[in-house]
Amino acid sequence: MSVKAETGASAQPDLGVPSLRMAHWRLVYRHVVANRRGWIVFATGFLEPIFYLLSIGVGVAVLVGALPLPNGDLVSYQEFVAPAMLAAAAMNGALMEVTFNCVFRMRYSKLYDSILATPMRPWDVARGEVTWALLRGGLYSAAFIIVMVVLGLGRTGWTWLALPAALLIGYCFAGIGLFVGTLMRGWQDFDLVQIVILPLFLFSGTFYPLSAYPDWLAAVVTWTPLAQGVHLTRALTTGSPDLSTLVNVVYLLLLGSVGMFLASRRVTKVLQP
Repeated sequence: MSVKAETGASAQPDLGVPSLRMAHWRLVYRHVVANRRGWIVFATGFLEPIFYLLSIGVGVAVLVGALPLPNGDLVSYQEFVAPAMLAAAAMNGALMEVTFNCVFRMRYSKLYDSILATPMRPWDVARGEVTWALLRGGLYSAAFIIVMVVLGLGRTGWTWLALPAALLIGYCFAGIGLFVGTLMRGWQDFDLVQIVILPLFLFSGTFYPLSAYPDWLAAVVTWTPLAQGVHLTRALTTGSPDLSTLVNVVYLLLLGSVGMFLASRRVTKVLQP
């Protein structure tokens, strides 16, 4: 009786449950080890928004001049474009990680099948992939913000709050993207993802204010997730936050949480049919 009490079911919760609560970090650690020599891949993810900033934000700036913010303040074109590049980089980084890489692990390398042979659950897989996407995107965002500060494109101390804002954007798109990734049947479906990403990148107030649109179209675009993210990062880097930035935060948090809920259900269905 005493042996059973020491080695049986009563002893298992004390040893297993606390570790399982943090089980998703085991998947994150696996990705860190697997990518420890892939620094060139991380460098390309950081350089892409920098190239956009230098080519469009600096090169085109001499032709455009100052642009108005929603509160009426004027900013240089570089200051207008830089936070939008930060938001777009957070979106692209999160989506590519939880769609392209996760589909490969799920459909082709069968990594998740091996993981689920351990005590880890599908929910741990979903949380681990989103956490890894946020950590990777956070490195890109932090480096980009440093470049912005060095170039003088951050007006106030609010600029540093653009880092958690970028993580929130990444969380929103990581949750949605992971759900979309579980619906993909093969590599051809990535074309459908690009069809969505490209218009979001071009038409979410990234390169020009939404006031350039007709009123009805501006009202629609305003409530797209990247437009919300661009408004949030732009308000922080230009020192013009107001109540609308709180709306941006709630919107992105809710959409990301809904995406995570749907993704966890789909991951469970796909990995444990």
